[in-house]
This record gives sequence, C-alpha cells and structure tokens, in this order.
Amino acid sequence: MFGRGKIMGPILVLAGLGICGVVGLFMGIGVYSEQTSISGAFLGAVLFGFLPMLILVGIGAYLTAAGRKEEAETEQIQKKQRILGMIQAKGQAPVGDIMIEMKMTQAQVTEAIYELVNLNLFTGFVDWEDMIFYSSDARMVGSNECPNCGGIREMVGKGVVKCPYCGVSLFIPPNTEDKQATPVPPKNQSEGTETLEKE
Repeated sequence: MFGRGKIMGPILVLAGLGICGVVGLFMGIGVYSEQTSISGAFLGAVLFGFLPMLILVGIGAYLTAAGRKEEAETEQIQKKQRILGMIQAKGQAPVGDIMIEMKMTQAQVTEAIYELVNLNLFTGFVDWEDMIFYSSDARMVGSNECPNCGGIREMVGKGVVKCPYCGVSLFIPPNTEDKQATPVPPKNQSEGTETLEKE
C-alpha cells in the first residue's frame, strides 16, 4: 500500500487543490452573475471546496510520507542483505570495500552488522587492526574458543564481545548459551610468554 504512496500522495494533493480551485471559481461566477449570494457562495466553497481539499491533501501528505519512510526502510534492508552477501560470499570482506560499495560510514556498517547479529542472520568477527569482517559458524563464535586466535575465554557472552587476547570483536547471537571455561591464552602467545620467562 505505502509503496504506491509516493505516486498516489501527490496526485491526491493536486486533486484536492484542483477541486478547491474549481469550486471557488464556480462560486465566484455565481456571485458575479448575482445567481448566488455571498454567504451561500462562501458556505458552498467551504463545504464542497475547502473541506474536500483538506481531506485529500491530508491523505496525500500521509501517503507520501509513509511511502518515503517505507522506501528508506527497504533501502536499509537491501544494504544489509548486500553486506551480508559480500561477507558470506568469500567468508570475509574488508570494511573499506563495504563502505565504498554501500556508500556508508564505518559506524553505519558496524551498526548494520550489529542489527544482523541481533536478527540471528550473521555470526562472525571483525579484526579492527586489519579492518576485515569474517563470517564464522555460530558454534565456533558461540564457543569459549576464539575463532581468530584460538585463545580460550572465560565466558562466551552475548552480542559484541572483544577477545582479550587478539582484540577482535566477536559477533555472538543473542540466543547463545552461556558457557564458562578456564581462560587459556593462544599457543603463540603462551609460547612467547614462556620464552621470555626462560630468558
């Protein structure tokens, strides 16, 4: 219904203005030819011209606004679908490429990803150092093990969780089960720590 609002709205507005103009002209001719009194012409103009114009213009303005709102919402949905497709097509997508193709800021791209996560349509993580989004299986992201570095986190968490070891932001679905584990740093990090201790 609202998809046609951008077309029907202006038509109704013009129709309302046209009716008011025609009725006003007709009543003016009646007064000029002395076939209608001034008070009668005024009443006729209000009842058959002004009131219909208000109704049609009001409905037209509402449909136009609703049509534009629906169009904007549809555009946002399509952008999210394209972002999701870009990441899932290759399993990863540079944030910069998404920003350029979608004509969006980094904040807008991140917000779109958060909304996809809340809708359970996307799971994965983003490496802010390399500025790359990665798509990942929900079971991997929802486990205590970081899919990027392999470190074990104490709690899985929900929503956007930062890995304490590699710093990536993990996008965890809101329906993920809470799991607790003993924190273990990734192998390369623990090996580096051991080497320092030996020295």
